[in-house]
Amino acid sequence: MRLNLVTAADTDVLGARLAATRPQPAVVALSGPLGAGKSSLARAMLRALGVTGAVRSPTYTLLERYAVPGGEALHLDLYRIGAASELQFLGLDDAGDAILWLVEWPERGVGALPAFDLRIELAIAGAGRSADLTALSGAGERWLERLAAPLAS
Repeated sequence: MRLNLVTAADTDVLGARLAATRPQPAVVALSGPLGAGKSSLARAMLRALGVTGAVRSPTYTLLERYAVPGGEALHLDLYRIGAASELQFLGLDDAGDAILWLVEWPERGVGALPAFDLRIELAIAGAGRSADLTALSGAGERWLERLAAPLAS
């Protein structure tokens, strides 16, 4: 599914719809170049789930944890790691009950993370962004089905 995100508000709408229709648990791979909007989309999803405090990009901390209804959401940014083995120091062993994983630069954590349900490839498109959503599991396929009718462009 390809979506055009012309304005920042479009990213917020997508984040809200993703949050509202997500399976539980859900593991999302957020891909794309620097500045494509990965952190903005993650922030929109977390806000839609009720996070009211600061929603920081985990560029330097690698991991931010947020309390959300029903459990915990994890936001990871793996840009600064060299190998998936470095993730053992983040304390992810106790994150097995997280209901949402948002992973930026997911290719750097392959083998050390749960299987992804959805890949969102973000790109700069003129003054806005584009988002290509790809299901990577049965749960991801059902997620895209719930999104398709209201958001297809």
